[in-house]
Amino acid sequence: MTIKDQMMHPEIFSDGIGEITVSGSIVRVDFTSLSPTERNPDNTPRAVLRQRVVMSVEGFANSVEVMQKALHGLIDAGVVRRSEAAPATNAERRSPTSPNFR
Repeated sequence: MTIKDQMMHPEIFSDGIGEITVSGSIVRVDFTSLSPTERNPDNTPRAVLRQRVVMSVEGFANSVEVMQKALHGLIDAGVVRRSEAAPATNAERRSPTSPNFR
């Protein structure tokens, strides 16, 4: 292993994805985390943008496949449990926040 291989790579913590925007053949994924200082009107921490990842549609599709495999592994290991709730009807589904899906 070389010195270069041993160097630390920067890591970014995220509480989740705030928005996914598709523009032509480019996908932008906005990662957010909860602010320690900014609050929503209901006094809960506000999600703020931390990092944006920009990739091709093909790269995004491949990434989703990798994440699905990871999720299935977590479910199989008992780390994550599937919800037994009935599927939401169209009226009950939350509208996406991205203008690309309106």
